[in-house]
Amino acid sequence: MEKQPFLRLVEATAIFLFFIQAVRVLFSVLFGVIYDAIFAGPLTAYAIVANLLVFLAFLAPLFVARSSPRRLPLIAAWLVFLARLPLTLNDPQIRLYSSLCIVAAGGLYTVSLLREDTELFPWAWIAALAVDQLLRAAGNTFDITLHGWWLPVQGLLSGVLFFLSFFASRFPRRETRLAELGLLGGLASGAFLFLETSLLALPHAIARWSAWSYTVLTPALLLVTLLPLLYAIYGSLYPWRGRSRAWGVFFLLLACVGLAVGHLAKGLPSAISLLLMQWVVLVSLPSVLRDPKHGKEWIGLHLALGFLFFLLLNFAYAFAFTYAYTLDFFRGAGVPILFIAVVVAMLPAVVRGLRPPQPFAAQSGQWVVAAAAVVLVALSATVALPPSPSMKGVSPTIRVGTYNIHYGYNTTWRFSLEEIAKTIEESGADVVALQEVDAGRITSYSVDDALWLARRLRMDVFYQPTIEHLTGIAMLYRFPLEKAEGRLLTSRLEQTAIIHARLNIGEKKLDAYGTWFGLEPEERAVQLHEALSFMGEGTAVFGGDLNSTPDSPVYQRLREAGFVDPFISGGFEPLSTSPSEQPQERIDYVWVRGLKPIDARVLDSTASDHRMVVVEVCWE
Repeated sequence: MEKQPFLRLVEATAIFLFFIQAVRVLFSVLFGVIYDAIFAGPLTAYAIVANLLVFLAFLAPLFVARSSPRRLPLIAAWLVFLARLPLTLNDPQIRLYSSLCIVAAGGLYTVSLLREDTELFPWAWIAALAVDQLLRAAGNTFDITLHGWWLPVQGLLSGVLFFLSFFASRFPRRETRLAELGLLGGLASGAFLFLETSLLALPHAIARWSAWSYTVLTPALLLVTLLPLLYAIYGSLYPWRGRSRAWGVFFLLLACVGLAVGHLAKGLPSAISLLLMQWVVLVSLPSVLRDPKHGKEWIGLHLALGFLFFLLLNFAYAFAFTYAYTLDFFRGAGVPILFIAVVVAMLPAVVRGLRPPQPFAAQSGQWVVAAAAVVLVALSATVALPPSPSMKGVSPTIRVGTYNIHYGYNTTWRFSLEEIAKTIEESGADVVALQEVDAGRITSYSVDDALWLARRLRMDVFYQPTIEHLTGIAMLYRFPLEKAEGRLLTSRLEQTAIIHARLNIGEKKLDAYGTWFGLEPEERAVQLHEALSFMGEGTAVFGGDLNSTPDSPVYQRLREAGFVDPFISGGFEPLSTSPSEQPQERIDYVWVRGLKPIDARVLDSTASDHRMVVVEVCWE
């Protein structure tokens, strides 16, 4: 493999990787800013400026003239490498400005890459997605490079990349077949980026959609992601030569069918369909490029329009999760939005014809690419293995908790999953009902909260999706599971559900239930009726954020159904639980039936926007 294209590929891969990370951080920080502006109010100057800066950052390619300076790619690369350092720090404001800088500089670099070394564009994106998958798998869905301890490693890495970029810039430009993006290619690039960051490059999201094994899907998805790179080794792998509209139409249909089956089916058929969809989208990525026409193309304009389309898709997708508080029109709109993105991403292959990519590896570099792919997949399979859970068998007492984890954030929108895990550890809970649990949304760092907490605490988990596959409720437990089930509850506003886990505690069985009730009294009344019917009779624990105070009809109805409030029956102080800082209301409960309460506490942790409730019970 020649040094110059190899160095440029490493440089471009690093920049695209940091771009993906910055986009994920940017939307996560922006989520808190917008949420507070809409629901907490008032609309502040900071919120207005932050949103304006986001649009300007994605429009940065517009500011590149048709003839850009020779040093532009080097300067843009250095800005990205420098701004990546503070992105590691878990501070919302610092992350906002550093991610804005990376997005803007990354856009400038992409324009230069498309002008000077177009054929590296698809390969660098595929390599960046593969490395990103490995980094998140190493952190069990939470990117390990976004922890404070990574800062010195990032400093070393950025320093190496500084010198690598400078060295690569000293080579004369190689002769390569140039291509253009065009308006259609720009929009397709934005759709591609949306699909990858929302679903296709997230093994845990595919696992939640398909209800299949994350441990298996992690190396499988990485292998599928790396498969198109085989063309860099053997250019004759694809059955088409030159542009092929027929293959483009076939691949579009294949991608649409893959999304439909992935959404409607469960288990292995769903997982295979989504993996196939990922391969189709990646193989079609080189088709965003077209043969050059006369005159210089407005690459910056077309790329900026693609970025704006990416923003539009993300905002629409966010509304599909928050329709209850924003626009009811977006209820159930998540899958249609993904279909739109699939069609736009595949349109260049349909209109221009599916384009075979140009291999970048010389014959001498074939084994290097193949060996790197094998190593990455092997590493991915290793880090995806779950730790041995710390389970219990016979236990004289049982600690049961409930915790609204606020998508992994505290009240100031600092990502605090580690603090949440420490709170659960401190509680000593054996069973925990969780609410507001995200499983791969870009607005919460694309982390699967339930899976991360389960592995961090060495517990097992059952997850019940409620909205668009990737938001729901969950239950952590330390006892052998006999069965688990979930059921959606009638919801006029935000869709919610109830979950049930039957646990074996020695020779006895415990039915544990968890839920989250809606915000309106009429809605809660219907949901409580359905929940009581679902729970039936017998010994049980029932925890959740009920959005109901002790003087509410919900509280009274639960008492009539035979449930006991451990705080009242045991004489423990019933402290308020929401908000976590200076709590005003008691709306989070653990109810018991057929069990004797021996302790009940509200923990003083402010890791979430609710406080955790934990009770200790024994058999009567």
